[in-house]
Amino acid sequence: MYKLLVKPLLFLIRPEKAHHITTYLLRTMFRIPGIPYMMRKMWVVQDIRLERELWGIKFPNPVGLAAGFDKDALFFQEMAALGFGFVEIGTLTPKAQPGNPQPRLFRLPADEALINRMGFNNGGVEDAIPRLKKKGNIIVGGNIGKNKVTPNDEAVSDYTTCFHALYPYVDYFVVNVSSPNTPNLRELQEKEPLKALLEELVRLNSQKEKKRPILLKIAPDLTNEQLNDIVEIVEESGIDGIIATNTTISREGLQTPIEAVREIGAGGLSGKPVKSRSTEVIRYLHERSGGKFPIIGVGGIHSADDAIEKLEAGAALVQLYTGFIYEGPDLIKRINKKLLKS
Repeated sequence: MYKLLVKPLLFLIRPEKAHHITTYLLRTMFRIPGIPYMMRKMWVVQDIRLERELWGIKFPNPVGLAAGFDKDALFFQEMAALGFGFVEIGTLTPKAQPGNPQPRLFRLPADEALINRMGFNNGGVEDAIPRLKKKGNIIVGGNIGKNKVTPNDEAVSDYTTCFHALYPYVDYFVVNVSSPNTPNLRELQEKEPLKALLEELVRLNSQKEKKRPILLKIAPDLTNEQLNDIVEIVEESGIDGIIATNTTISREGLQTPIEAVREIGAGGLSGKPVKSRSTEVIRYLHERSGGKFPIIGVGGIHSADDAIEKLEAGAALVQLYTGFIYEGPDLIKRINKKLLKS
């Protein structure tokens, strides 16, 4: 139904507007008595064999929603009712910011891909907290970043502000230094500033009554030498894992005409074109580290086989974003059902 009816209609509308319309309708329907139950009955696959335990957290299934879809923790309950085993909110910053000028989200249907340059648009970390207080038993990760106006030499303060604010309400943290859409943000992936940032978060985490897992989200554009540094940083800083990968700045191998791609301009590319590189990064990190830390695999998952490929490469969990937009909620169900058969 989604691919035959809903998706063709949504793809007639500008991507960002389609997102807002869809999520508004979903939230509205979710308030109707009986609808949440029906959604769970239709989409959620419950089976003890799907459960994964990491960092002391029991995930009901290994398929999560990647950050960027529910930036402000507005509809994570609805996403869980569609079958996701966990939902990552954000990226959240200390202060609200509008993000980059629109249009800033673009479809590449020929490649089953998206290009976005959203720029961490969000209502600020404090705005999300009242909704997170009502999350119940849904596993929610908090993806945190810095405000655009914050210089890199003051970035640690932004990340620690978000950490303290979200600590009581999320199950794990993700440090986002890999978005290509905030000026100079990727410079924080360099070894020394990254290590300093992560060590400070680990230090603050150790002072809490119960530590929250801290993960690092990395770009697919890192070289093997940089990935070697990432492995060292994980071990030296004591963080708990990696999310591989964010969007890419590469435009290689696209079916979309080069003129159309140039007209879109800058931004991070996601979807099928990033699938292979994301899997390569997962495999490299897993083999280089000897499997010493968990990896959440994300990038180009548009089928159950794509998800299994990432799990076999070394991912412990997977996340969807662009594949969810192109395939609909049935993709989550298909992945979980195939996992039960494999």
